[in-house]
Amino acid sequence: MAHLLDEPLWRARAAAHEQRVDDAVADHIHRRDRGLKHPIDDFLFQYYTYKPSQLRVWHPGADAQLAGADERARWPFYRVVDGLASVDVEHFLARRRPVFDAARRVLRATLDRPMLLSCFGMHEWAMAYRTTPEEIRHTQLPLRLGHRGTDAVVEAHELRCTHFDAYRFFTPPAVPRNSAALQRDSQPDFEQPGCLHAGMDLYKWAHKLSPVVSSDLVMDFFELAREVRVLDMRASPYDVSALGHDPVQVETPEGKAEYVRAQREFAERARPLRVRLLEVVEQVADPLIAEVDRA
Repeated sequence: MAHLLDEPLWRARAAAHEQRVDDAVADHIHRRDRGLKHPIDDFLFQYYTYKPSQLRVWHPGADAQLAGADERARWPFYRVVDGLASVDVEHFLARRRPVFDAARRVLRATLDRPMLLSCFGMHEWAMAYRTTPEEIRHTQLPLRLGHRGTDAVVEAHELRCTHFDAYRFFTPPAVPRNSAALQRDSQPDFEQPGCLHAGMDLYKWAHKLSPVVSSDLVMDFFELAREVRVLDMRASPYDVSALGHDPVQVETPEGKAEYVRAQREFAERARPLRVRLLEVVEQVADPLIAEVDRA
């Protein structure tokens, strides 16, 4: 049952959301407008390709009706009936059914699988394995241990990456060192909640499902992904001290323990958010999908 939001209330919520986004992306916009790069923060806008201007637009989610929002009749995936605007879930499903199907498979599989905490963030190291200075992903950052030292760390560990979208950036010599050969179509078979990138990808699924997913929830995922990304780069082979971050030295027993503690904490924080996102997919979309499939 959709809940009704009168115009003053929802416009206040929209304004609060815009301010929340503006505060979160101010530094990124400042750097972007001056052509400055940031290898940690830029990731959320380059890899996920959701622009700050898109993030700033407030959507109430699929379970709300907005009074006094006639302008949304011209917005994609909205409809206005009897003066009330709401997300047109049926239209969204007709256009984006594969996104719903993929999200449900990955979210459900990840939620039900126990977390694995033995990868120690080696995915970034595998992306730099046996590279030249010109070939590394973040050329503006030095490698903490140099190229030989980075290679030695990779060779001293078993690579246990479970996330395809990290694995696919491994250098060719690193690929056969992984414990499993990952593929896109087998992603639900390997994705697990201890993976940092699985946690960050909650933001990807949330914004891909916008406006069915509320913008408030999308921002919750964005803020989590930003924190996870910091750990991701602190545990990488790159020296991020110039960006104000101390390294997590995962090549040492102490660094491994620090990484696992943080990894577990992020997984525990991500779980209720993953549940909320899965509920949107299953409670909002699944009945309509079942109806379409029966037709």
